[in-house]
This record gives sequence, C-alpha cells and structure tokens, in this order.
Amino acid sequence: MKKRLIALGLVVVMVFGGTQMVGATGLSEAKSKKSEAQSNLNSVQSQISSIESQQEELQEQIDALDAELVEVIVNINTTETDIENKKVELAAAQADLEVAKETEEEQYESMKERICYMYENGDSSFLTALMGADSFADVLNKLESYSTVYDYDRSLLVEYQNTKLEVENLVAQVEEEEAQLEEIQATYEEQKAELETMKSEKSTELEDFDAKLAEAESLAAQYEETIAEQNEIIAAAQAAQVTTTVGSVTSGSSSVSSGSSSVSSTSSSSSASSTSSSSSSGSSSSTSTASGSGSAVASYACQFIGNPYVYGGTSLTSGCDCSGFVMSVYAHFGVSLPHSSSGLRSVGYAVSVSDMQLGDIVCYSGHVGIYVGNNTIVNASNSKPYPAGGIKYTSATYKSIVAVRRIF
Repeated sequence: MKKRLIALGLVVVMVFGGTQMVGATGLSEAKSKKSEAQSNLNSVQSQISSIESQQEELQEQIDALDAELVEVIVNINTTETDIENKKVELAAAQADLEVAKETEEEQYESMKERICYMYENGDSSFLTALMGADSFADVLNKLESYSTVYDYDRSLLVEYQNTKLEVENLVAQVEEEEAQLEEIQATYEEQKAELETMKSEKSTELEDFDAKLAEAESLAAQYEETIAEQNEIIAAAQAAQVTTTVGSVTSGSSSVSSGSSSVSSTSSSSSASSTSSSSSSGSSSSTSTASGSGSAVASYACQFIGNPYVYGGTSLTSGCDCSGFVMSVYAHFGVSLPHSSSGLRSVGYAVSVSDMQLGDIVCYSGHVGIYVGNNTIVNASNSKPYPAGGIKYTSATYKSIVAVRRIF
C-alpha cells in the first residue's frame, strides 16, 4: 500500500510539474509580448506628445497670421477709403483750378481791352509799353510807371494769379498724396498675399500633422489592445496555476484518505471537531454554520469565470456585481457578508498586501475581488479589456489596494 501511495504521489508530481512548465512557458511568452507592446506604446505615446506639441505651435502661428492678416485687411480698407476721398478732393481742386484759369484769362482780356481803348484815344505810351514787354508780368511792371493804369486792375489780376497758383499747388499736393496712398495700398496687398500664402502653407502642414497624429493614435490603440489581451492571458495563466495547485492538493488529499482508513478517520474526527468549534465560537462576519478554507473559496469562485456582470446582481450564474459576487461565493460556505464594496472592508480581519492568501477579499476604491494566488484576483467587473463585463481574472495590483480581509 505504501508503494502504491508513493507511485501515485510521483505521478501527481510529474503531471503537476509538466502542467506548470507549459503554463510557465505561456506565461513567459505573454509577459514578453506585453513588454514589447508596452515599449512600442511608450514610443508611440512619445510621438503623439511631440506631434501634439508641434500642432499647438503651428496653431499659434496660424492664429498670429490670422491676426496680422485682419490688421492688413483693415488697413487696406482704410486706405481705399482715403484714396476715394482724395479723388473727390482732387476733382474739387481741379474744378477750382479751371475756374481760376478762366477768371485770370477774363481779367487779362479786360485789361487788354482797356489798353486798346487808351491807344485808340491817342495815348501811344501804353502801346509802346505793351509792344516792348517780354511777358505779361513785364507788361505790369512797365505799366506801373504810367499813372493812367488803375492800381485796382493790377491788384485784382495779381490776386487771380495767386489764387491760380495756390489751386495748382493744391492739385499737385492732392495728386501726390493720392499716389502715396496707392503705393501704400499696393504694399498692403502684397503683405496680404504673403500672409495668405504663409497661412495656407501652415494649414497644409497642420493637416499633415493631423494625419500623423491619427496614425499614431491608431497604433497606440493597437498596442493597448495587445497589452490588454496579454494581461488577460497572464491573469488566466496565473489563475490556472492556482487552480491546478488547489486541485492537485485536493486530489492528493483524497488519495491519501482513501488509501488509509486511519487518515480518513482522523480527517473525519478533525472535521467534526472543526464544525463543533465553529458552531460554538463563530465571528462577526460568519454564521454559525460557516465552514471552509481560503483555497476552497478560491477554487469555488473560479468555477464561475465567464458568467455575466449585472449591476446589483447576486447570482453567480445569471449575473452579479463585484460585491454580490464575493457575498454569494462566501454564502456557499455559510458566511454572511454585506452586499457593499465599502462594507466588505471591515469583515473578518485585516492582513497585509504582502501576506495575501487564497480566498482573501481584496478591496479597492469602489471595487472588490477574491484573491486566487499569483498576484491574481477573480472578480465581477464591468470594465475593459475583454470581456467588457463579467466574472473574470484580473491582476491583483491593477490599481491601488485599499484593504485585504481574511475570513478563514
């Protein structure tokens, strides 16, 4: 009998060792793929940050060009208005010049008529002065010596000449101002064309960055999906190792019990004693009929992997939420627990994260699960990655642990 037990133990060890080796290989490969995907994701996220920074800088440049373009357009519109006003002013000045020319000509003709009249009446000195003059101004200078020319005619003619000169100067000034305004307008038009070209180039460059950003974000999403898949594989592999360990221990214990009546008797006696003790002592977190162990709780909880998540639910098969899952698992072992993730933080007794064992209740902010070994919990979760909602394996340290509570 002893030899048979030893042989059976060797078989269990060999099978268990082989299973662990296969599981370890798959786990190692999953961790390697996750590490590679994480490295690629970090690189892509760095590229995304760089692209976003360049996009922001480009947008600032485009905004500055827009502001400058608006200012130039306002200046162009103002200059166009000034040019129109100058054209009106020039037209008025030119009209005034024509009137001044006509008035001067009329006065000149009147004076000539008076000179002719004087000549016809016998005053030859005026004719001599007229014929010997080099210019109209010279005529006036020569006629100053003759008392018969009225000072009024001379002063009036000089006034018309001055008016004509002033109007001519005004016309020239307005024409020059109009020319300057047109030159300024041409400069503004050139600036506008340059700014529009620059803005177009920057906008095209920004569109290129948009395309690059979309491509980088797509790659990042693929790497995140790969990481999520590998996390699921890692969690499943770790949980499988735990399940294999629990099953092997249970199987070995059953074999030993069946092979030895004394062991069976002892086990039965111990169980009866445990039940009696449990009935007499109890605890704040369990009923008088509570019985079980952490490994049994972990093994039982893993049976419901894949069943759906239902908010507020307590059914291990039809659907439950995180606290409903823990509550229902422990109810199977006769332990009454609250249907609240925050309430579960005070059940049983506290243990440290480094001392977590199979079946411990792991509490997070707003969430709770059951520890099944190898840094893995089984829990009812409605979050990604796949499956989006349901009872599944998750890394125990996927986020900060608030408390660890032990019932058995």
